[in-house]
Amino acid sequence: QVQLVESGGGLVQAGGSLRLSCAAAGRTVSSYAMGWFRQPPGKEREFVAAISWSTGGTTYADSVKGRFTISRDNVKNTVFLQMNSLKPEDTAVYYCAARPNWSLVSDAREYGYWGQGTQVTVSS
Repeated sequence: QVQLVESGGGLVQAGGSLRLSCAAAGRTVSSYAMGWFRQPPGKEREFVAAISWSTGGTTYADSVKGRFTISRDNVKNTVFLQMNSLKPEDTAVYYCAARPNWSLVSDAREYGYWGQGTQVTVSS
């Protein structure tokens, strides 16, 4: 079992930055892939970014490329999502997820562990 706890959400003006954190506890996640997803108001959950814990490889949704960066801290067992140049359309509940396979996928159904979510609101 893996427990994921997100933090770092909040209210920010357009053009601003936020950094989300996802602390993983329980089983070792060294062979896992970690993902960030988001669910805008009234819309379905969508992929944002993913990172392979072992290789450090990353992948991003086109909508956030060049603005968001996913990274991990192996010592702290924590994954980060640095979000820069935020736009009102980035407003959503952001979720951290984990899957027990190092390969990077964007399909939420491939992730078996989820955090509780953290709200990010970007004002115009």
